[in-house]
Amino acid sequence: MPASLEERYIRLEVMSGKNLQVPSWRMPAGISISIIVDSQGCWKSVISVLSSNQSVVWGDTVTLPSHTSPALSVEIRASHEVDRTLGNGEVIGKLQMSWDELLDHGDESFNLSFPPVRNVCPSLTLRAAAVHACDDQDSTLSDHFQSVLDQCPVGHPDHAAALTNLAHACLEGYIQNHLQDINTTTSLFRKSLALRPQGHPDHASSLYNLIRALIWCYSKESTTVCIHESVQLCCKLLPLCPQHTYFYSIGVDGQQLRPKAHDKLAWALSIRFQQCGDIDDVDETIQLRREAVFLCPEGYSYCSSFLNNLAFSLEKHFDNQGKPNDLDEAITLFEESLHLQPVGHESRDVALDNLGGALVVRFKRRGDIDDITRAIILRCEALTLCPPGHPSRDTILGNLALALKTRYNKSYVSEDLNEAIDLYRESHLLKRLDNPERHITLHNLSTVLCFRSAHTWKNGDVQEAIQLCQEALVSLPSLHPDRHFSYGGLKDAYLSRYQIYHDPADLSLAVENFRLSSQHPTQGFPDHIIEAYKWTTAAEQHRHGSALEAYSTFFELLDAHLATRLSATSRREAAAAFHYARSLPVDAASCAICSGNLQHALELVEQGHGQQWLLASQLKTPVEDLESANPKLAQDYLELSKRVSNAAQSSATIINRAAADRAATEYRRLTRQWETVIAEIRDLQAFSQFLLPPSYEDLQAAARHGPVIILIASQYSCSAIIIPTSGDPHNVPLPSVSLTELNNLKDRFAKAIRHVSVMGPKPCLVLECFDMHAVKWHTRKTEVFHQLLRDSYYVMREVGPDIRPSIAVMKVQVKLGQADI
Repeated sequence: MPASLEERYIRLEVMSGKNLQVPSWRMPAGISISIIVDSQGCWKSVISVLSSNQSVVWGDTVTLPSHTSPALSVEIRASHEVDRTLGNGEVIGKLQMSWDELLDHGDESFNLSFPPVRNVCPSLTLRAAAVHACDDQDSTLSDHFQSVLDQCPVGHPDHAAALTNLAHACLEGYIQNHLQDINTTTSLFRKSLALRPQGHPDHASSLYNLIRALIWCYSKESTTVCIHESVQLCCKLLPLCPQHTYFYSIGVDGQQLRPKAHDKLAWALSIRFQQCGDIDDVDETIQLRREAVFLCPEGYSYCSSFLNNLAFSLEKHFDNQGKPNDLDEAITLFEESLHLQPVGHESRDVALDNLGGALVVRFKRRGDIDDITRAIILRCEALTLCPPGHPSRDTILGNLALALKTRYNKSYVSEDLNEAIDLYRESHLLKRLDNPERHITLHNLSTVLCFRSAHTWKNGDVQEAIQLCQEALVSLPSLHPDRHFSYGGLKDAYLSRYQIYHDPADLSLAVENFRLSSQHPTQGFPDHIIEAYKWTTAAEQHRHGSALEAYSTFFELLDAHLATRLSATSRREAAAAFHYARSLPVDAASCAICSGNLQHALELVEQGHGQQWLLASQLKTPVEDLESANPKLAQDYLELSKRVSNAAQSSATIINRAAADRAATEYRRLTRQWETVIAEIRDLQAFSQFLLPPSYEDLQAAARHGPVIILIASQYSCSAIIIPTSGDPHNVPLPSVSLTELNNLKDRFAKAIRHVSVMGPKPCLVLECFDMHAVKWHTRKTEVFHQLLRDSYYVMREVGPDIRPSIAVMKVQVKLGQADI
């Protein structure tokens, strides 16, 4: 080039840029280039939208005077507003170079590389040429805006931008725990959004800013309303995000890029599912994340994260629906993610652990020893990648211990259990006292110590298990959902100690923790029902006086659970999850008979069978009846039920004691409102027993035309209860009859009915049952039954453990010499 540039000009074409990452992780509205020639002369390109692969195309040209300065400065800046920028934006990269360096490339385009940002070097593609005249003097003075909000009052054109910048500063302080008032931050973002309504060029970015703040609020405060609002805002944002733009690719948490805005909405929906349990949210999350994976560019650095997200959603779907294909696909996705994180990758330990966890789940379901063996190998490798001092070592230790404990449950190799205990101990020692997940390690260690105590009868193990569970409870607020599991751990520990010393006090303590775990408000009906079922089993096994209470608790919980399902199909699906409890109606009745409470025995039988008649005959739920009679009260009941559940669940990760106390107060307030609505419902005509089991007086109405005989055949005893037209019921024990005998005789009795031609002068015999294959009759004491046949109209109903809710109601009538089935 010529030696002197006096009075000469340089034409510079800014073509494009790539690898443009913002250091602060803020989401830019666009990217611009500034060329600074001297202290006063500056040219600025247009603001161009960043694409999903962090690239920008400009095509801007400027003619610069080369004689005013020996060098020039090139800056890449991120603008956080489209229409007006308060200040010059955020610097992504800055380089100073001489005019000679600029012109060394001739007429060819060239790449200019900048210092790395987040481990990637931004670069620009430029073309420069010397010209003799300044035919395009685009250089202008840069506008410098004040960043203080009080200098941009309401009505100022930059007021919204000033609000946004202040809000971002507040949010960063909140993220770093320097600022506790998140409500002020979200308020600033809301004001900015209000000033940028739909149609405004910065409306989408303002929506995103508020979503980001709300999700940070949820992550720290577990405020349910935040995640619900973020879902609604995400739904508004998606249609405003044209494909291949940065808005369409940014992640919901603001911490990493996504190939699709869909992943943002999927994340929020998955959180909402944890709060509300609506399986539709999981289905939609899977859909959104499939699209994210499909649209992920090849070689994109976050592809493994998208695969993991989809795999976790499929695992969640499997947990709730039990479809094996979901779990198999999740494992395949985890394997693909691991393939993208080879030896040496900084996140390989996480990928190994995730795949190992899915294999543990599949082993529990299918029992394939290869799955659990591989899971242990994977987690051992993950542990080697987390040496002492690594921040994830305590987590990997606990997960490896879980895999070993799972294999022990199948193979009973003591070495696995002992190693699991050692790993849990080390994980526990690494957990700081203020670690929010420390109680989980305490619970897990308590569980394996109880396992070992059951086989070795070591009192030291069970004593330590009890202390660990008590320590976990002390660390948790009253409405923390994991108290449910700590109560469960305590009752297991007390039962273990009872089996060693047979001290009735330990059994009483175990029962008290059964009560607490089956009624803790932060868990849903399914968890409560499972705990109540375990309670019935333990009380029967150890002949504890709480057995009847346990049965009643189970039926009340199942009643409430089924009442929330508004279709017959959903009720059957909900009940199918508890198929192992089919015998509970007759087991409960047998328990009540042994206690001498025949009326309660009948009430329990009818309550249990009422649920199954409801399923079998597709009858309406009490809520559906209420909707017909009083729609407003039904709506109040459903809404308050949801709010009570949400209020309890929202305390999931609250660590701050003051916040936990506020959550507990809110829960109690909503519970009182719910109880008030229940009382109003029961004041309505025909709804006095709303969500209550039928009373003996209600059942006796069925015997107004003659006695009703209910034959109760359970694993504990066999007997018949006769309900007279008035007065107390009568029990006819059948001590010499076993359930097996009755099972053999039921077919003979059913066959005999079909051949009866004459039943005497009385009108008819009616046999009602859910499933003819489940009828259990006995032919002894026939004089009682024959007398009833001769003297009265009656209804005889079987009660047995093998009720199948999917079978339709069947009725057999024998009338005046002819048999009709």
